[in-house]
Amino acid sequence: MDLVPALEEPLKKVLGPATAKVMAEHLGLHTVGDLLHHYPRRYEERGQLTHLADLPMDEHVTVVAQVADARLLTFASAKAPRGKGQRLEVTITDGSGQLKLVFFGNGVHKPHKELLPGTRALFAGKVSVFNRRLQLAHPAYELLRGDDVTETVDTWAGALIPLYPATAKLESWKIAKSVQTVLPSAQEATDPLPESLRAGRGLVPLPEALLKIHRPHTKADIEDARSRLKWDEAFVLQVALARRRHADAQLPAVARRPKKNGLLSAFDAKLPFTLTEGQQKVSKEIFDDLATEHPMHRLLQGEVGSGKTMVALRAMLAVVDAGGQAAMLAPTEVLAQQHHRSITEMMGELAEGGMLGGVEHSTKVVLLTGSMGAAARRQALLHLVTGEAGIVIGTHALIEDKVQFHDLGLVVVDEQHRFGVEQRDALRGKGKQPPHLLVMTATPIPRTVAMTVFGDLETSVLDQLPAGRSPIASHVVPAADKPHFLSRAWERVREEVSNGHQAYVVCPRIGDEDDDPKKSKKKPSPEDEAEKRPPLAVLDIAGQLAKGPLQGLKVEVLHGRMPPDDKDAVMRRFAAGETDVLVATTVIEVGVNVPNATAMVIMDADRFGVSQLHQLRGRVGRGSAAGLCLLVTEMPEASPARQRLTAVASTLDGFELSRIDLEQRREGDVLGQAQSGARTSLRMLAVIDDEEIIAEARDEATAVVASDPDLEHLPGLRTALQALLDEEREQYLEKG
Repeated sequence: MDLVPALEEPLKKVLGPATAKVMAEHLGLHTVGDLLHHYPRRYEERGQLTHLADLPMDEHVTVVAQVADARLLTFASAKAPRGKGQRLEVTITDGSGQLKLVFFGNGVHKPHKELLPGTRALFAGKVSVFNRRLQLAHPAYELLRGDDVTETVDTWAGALIPLYPATAKLESWKIAKSVQTVLPSAQEATDPLPESLRAGRGLVPLPEALLKIHRPHTKADIEDARSRLKWDEAFVLQVALARRRHADAQLPAVARRPKKNGLLSAFDAKLPFTLTEGQQKVSKEIFDDLATEHPMHRLLQGEVGSGKTMVALRAMLAVVDAGGQAAMLAPTEVLAQQHHRSITEMMGELAEGGMLGGVEHSTKVVLLTGSMGAAARRQALLHLVTGEAGIVIGTHALIEDKVQFHDLGLVVVDEQHRFGVEQRDALRGKGKQPPHLLVMTATPIPRTVAMTVFGDLETSVLDQLPAGRSPIASHVVPAADKPHFLSRAWERVREEVSNGHQAYVVCPRIGDEDDDPKKSKKKPSPEDEAEKRPPLAVLDIAGQLAKGPLQGLKVEVLHGRMPPDDKDAVMRRFAAGETDVLVATTVIEVGVNVPNATAMVIMDADRFGVSQLHQLRGRVGRGSAAGLCLLVTEMPEASPARQRLTAVASTLDGFELSRIDLEQRREGDVLGQAQSGARTSLRMLAVIDDEEIIAEARDEATAVVASDPDLEHLPGLRTALQALLDEEREQYLEKG
């Protein structure tokens, strides 16, 4: 019987079933190798205490601090009406700040004996707020003092104490003890880096890096280990992507070249404006790809309103010219209908193929969504299978088995981050040969993220706005500090409407949810009330505005749970200028194009992400009149949420905002779960800071794969790839 390699040994055999179960369920760690790659988040030095001033709200933290004061209080409660309830309040300090710890009921006895003034310990718990002060309730703790010397020294060998990403069920020091148990196995780690690469860059061997990251004696040890482990992550991931690109380059595809004086020429001839330089450059890149006999895999990223749809439409027309069909996949019905409407309008009689009034080089443009009636759906499917419809625009309804194409030549995916891998792949599978693929996103992506997440796609960037676009002024409206600013916001909306324009009001919630926190039986404390009031809702705000500050204006609502026909009717009325103010959820976030809408008020703006706010803001200023975006928040001035909003208000540069967004989010979102369905592989690599490593790793990986596509001479690298690309992630990269 084969022996299981040391790093593949299940943790339950090494650490016991109870600890292994928590590690698997809460940290996603299953084997010895997984635990060795669960790196410390940071290190504490003996005698140096954490800055308590920097604690993040609602996060599980570990701090090293000294007890300054401990008081046992008694109080009356429902369980102890005669004043027998006990509460231990401990104040800890690091010299720069203080933090309160609280223990209740039966949980007070042990800490009351152990947490005496002067005691130093590690404390772990979730940071919360009570009476406007930060606290840890019932934190776990581990004493750091002389009477427990042997255990403390065993666990915290060396001068640097590693603090691990932990959970409420498993504190940092318990993880450290487990790591200590498996650390000898690090000697058997297979090195994924080719020896020439490792030596050429002066990187330490992998077993040494693992030892130094978990048990460093000096800060130089940590640096050595980090440099090495970052290279592993960047290189192995780039090899996966390089292999993907290499495999794609071997696939056959039908070259699609637009014919002279065909549909594309007829469309270009009737355009009432000139394409921007950027649109012309990107179109050329796409047409060059379409003309090759291997499938195009291109990411088109552009600022909100940079004219991506025009570029995509011209690519689709080129494919129709060449005898193929093009499918555009949109994430929502509202967006699919909007695209269908704007594309048929742009094409005019060129979209009336086979119809009276259609011209010589025309085709049919059909819409396919899940909510269409049976007859309309049958008709659309027939036009697709016969090839009469050159262009189809739809939601995931396009992916169903019944949908068949005559000759699918190009798939355009709009707002790709909204789609699961399987959905994109199912649509690509409908071509007789692999179709060309154009992925579009209006969320600007920093270059390193594009190299990491979309590394198997060539990238085109549209960063020029078409002529005639107006600037958008953005302002933060602090509703709690300055309520009169909010009143002024509604006055501004009225002014825009009186000038003949329209406005959006965006809310985070619909307001018809069953799980409304207001209905909760438990009565929240005033502090909880302030911290955790439910997000403002479309249905509530629309009613308040129509009866209050926007009385007399035509106010309508739009949200995702409305019947599709109702949604479409609301959008049509708004687009036609019959509605003054549209109160909506984020269903308007992408693709909605109403040039007459000039103002947007985003309620509870702090509840949205940076990219989302940028997307929403892009719905205004789409015509010749200047746009206005007001970000309403109740968050205090010093809060991170408020700083995020100030950043959004201060720049219209989406690439700058995407950097800010990425710096504020955890690195783990990069290959985010929405994309891959698996844990992130980036534990050490920081995609913003490590741009140089990623770029170099991409070059090295491309060279390695070109000379040895199956990695026959690099067994260590093959093993690392298998570990990184568990089945789900492998599929994610393959389906790209």
